Amino acid sequence: MLRVFPRADGAVEAEPTDTTRWIDLVAPSPEESALVHERYGIVVPTEAALQEIEATSRLRADGDTLYMSAPFIEGVTTDRWQVAPTGFILTPDICITIRFVALPAFDQVADELAAKSDLVSAEVLVRLLEEVVDRAADHLERAAEAVSDASHAIFVDPPKRRSLSRNTALLRDTMRSIGRASDRASRVRYMFLNIGRMASFVIDRCDPKLDEPIRARLEAVRHDIASLDEFEASLSGRIQLLQDSAAGFISIEQNEVVKVLTVVSVVGVPPVLVVGIYGMNFRFMPELQWHYGYPLALVLCVLSAVVPLLWFRWRDWI
Repeated sequence: MLRVFPRADGAVEAEPTDTTRWIDLVAPSPEESALVHERYGIVVPTEAALQEIEATSRLRADGDTLYMSAPFIEGVTTDRWQVAPTGFILTPDICITIRFVALPAFDQVADELAAKSDLVSAEVLVRLLEEVVDRAADHLERAAEAVSDASHAIFVDPPKRRSLSRNTALLRDTMRSIGRASDRASRVRYMFLNIGRMASFVIDRCDPKLDEPIRARLEAVRHDIASLDEFEASLSGRIQLLQDSAAGFISIEQNEVVKVLTVVSVVGVPPVLVVGIYGMNFRFMPELQWHYGYPLALVLCVLSAVVPLLWFRWRDWI
């Protein structure tokens, strides 16, 4: 799909004109890419090209034309999100964006700039970056909420005395939630890194042609990214703490079971020894002829089990 802005006669999907300042290509067809190339002499990158991670592939200049790309994140309100490679081509006259999934940030900016007659290509780029950074901050807020919920589940409202399997299952669910938050935060940080490079690249390459208001807004984008990056770093530290704590609590729960099994096995050894001795059936064993020999053996078995239990209790091991 090819969308042009400002809109001509209210039509979004139309061919570019001399007044077009923004072309938004959404999963462009070969015909649409050929149309842009024929009119502006610009080769529209493919999705595979936008996924390149080398710095020279993400940021490059060809005369007055800047080619940039960044991995944006699609989906904010749910845990179902995906990385969306997005390309930007900026010239003094036009800004071209290339994407292959729906990005609400682009739709929001499109609604704002649809009818603006004095649209400038650099302004389109700056407004898109501002909106993307704002929505990326929402990703961090959701990750922070998940981390806070996990922190309450682990430290403030720990699991009640339930079965080991239930407590372990609750802690595992908490660790999954923490892991999703960590993954989301790391993706956002990588996106911030690329957006910051884009803003610096535009400022350096467009100097001194860049208007001062546009330059100030790009600087503001860089400052916002720096502050959000500090927040993400703090969030990553909290995530690491919670992951270690959850793993530690699971280990403690499992050690409790091992301790009980150890106590039971130790307590069972003396009675087995007593029974083994009296089960030897030697001919000369005075206790076998006693009237109270059998009760005596039972008492010895009980005492041999109770004494270790009292010892463990005294040592505060159980």
